Amino acid sequence: MRIGELSRRTGVPPRMLRYYEEQDLLRPERSVNGYRSYGEDMVHRVRQIRGLLDSGLTTEIIRRILPFLDGMLVHPDCVTPEVTAMLNGEAERLTQRIDCLSRNRDAILAYLAAISGRRPA
Repeated sequence: MRIGELSRRTGVPPRMLRYYEEQDLLRPERSVNGYRSYGEDMVHRVRQIRGLLDSGLTTEIIRRILPFLDGMLVHPDCVTPEVTAMLNGEAERLTQRIDCLSRNRDAILAYLAAISGRRPA
C-alpha cells in the first residue's frame, strides 16, 4: 500500500509517517518510481509506534526496543548494559507516570462524587 493508504488506515498523517522513516522506525520498500510501498504488517507497526510515543517514549528508545516487541527473539548477549539500563529507567519513569495519573484520576472522581453527593467508585 502507498503512504496515503497507510495514513488513512492508521490515522497518522503522511508527514509523520515520513518522520518515522527518518527515525528508522519504518522501512518501506521503494518501487522503481521511488514511491514508498508498505506491507500489511505496517498498519500494526504504525499503531504500535503511535502507542509507544503516546506513552512518552522517545523515538530513540522505540527504535531500540521495536525488535523485541515484534516477537523476534534476540539473544540476551545482544542486549547491551546500556540498553538494559535505559529500559529499566523507562520502566521506572512509566511506573511513576502511571502512579501520578492514577492519583489524578482518583482525585477527579472524588471531586465529582463530592459535588454530586455520591461516594467515589
